[in-house]
Amino acid sequence: MTATTLMTSHERSAAQAYLRLLNTVRAALDSPTDRPLGPLALEGVIAEADDALARAGLAGNEAELFALVGSLHTGGAPTQGKPRP
Repeated sequence: MTATTLMTSHERSAAQAYLRLLNTVRAALDSPTDRPLGPLALEGVIAEADDALARAGLAGNEAELFALVGSLHTGGAPTQGKPRP
C-alpha cells in the first residue's frame, strides 16, 4: 500500500514551479554555447518558483519541498486535501 501525500494548492504549485525551473535550467545548460539568450530565459521561472515557494510557506524548507516534488513522481498522483499540520 502506498501512502498518498495530501497537498494544498499552493504546495502543488510550488512543486510544479520547481520542476519547471529544473527543466528550464537543464534546457539552458544543454543549449549551444553560441546561444547567448539561454541564461536570460531563467529569470521568469526563477521568479515564478520563488513566488510559489513563498506562497506555500516553503521558502527555505528544502526538505519539505523535495518531499512534495518526490510525491509527484511516485506513480500515485497526490491528491489535494487539508494542509498538513
